[in-house]
Amino acid sequence: MSRFDFYHLQRSTLEDALPRLLARVRKGDQRAVVMAGSPERVDGLNSLLWTFDAGSWLPHGTARDGDGADQPVWLTIDEENPNGAEVLVLTDGVWPSDPARFARILLLFDGGDDSAVARARGHWKAMRENGHELHYWQQDERGGWEEKARAAADPGPSKS
Repeated sequence: MSRFDFYHLQRSTLEDALPRLLARVRKGDQRAVVMAGSPERVDGLNSLLWTFDAGSWLPHGTARDGDGADQPVWLTIDEENPNGAEVLVLTDGVWPSDPARFARILLLFDGGDDSAVARARGHWKAMRENGHELHYWQQDERGGWEEKARAAADPGPSKS
């Protein structure tokens, strides 16, 4: 079963939160695919990851760059995993047909958008029913993350 982390953005924007979360993924020596809602959003995230911090950068690429297998972070609108990523990051309300093919899924959603919150709740319910491990993260007053809820993976019926 996969682990799903739901990140409820309340104090910062996706552009503020995403680079920090990707940096944590990379610190764990993992690769990520970031799925965005449009080619324009991919372009914006591409620029963001080059410039979000003057003292560092996150190695990443897009279809325009090619060499997907060599990219630690891959930005895309497509359901693909050219870099063999363990982590899938979902933005802009996208939801692929089979997110559970990744070991870990990070869903970032805007707390100020009622429809985004409703979609996230629906995904939580569906993934819980499918027996996945779930974690719900909410931003505190400083913009840090605090885990507010979790649901353990259902091991299935016990055998006697």
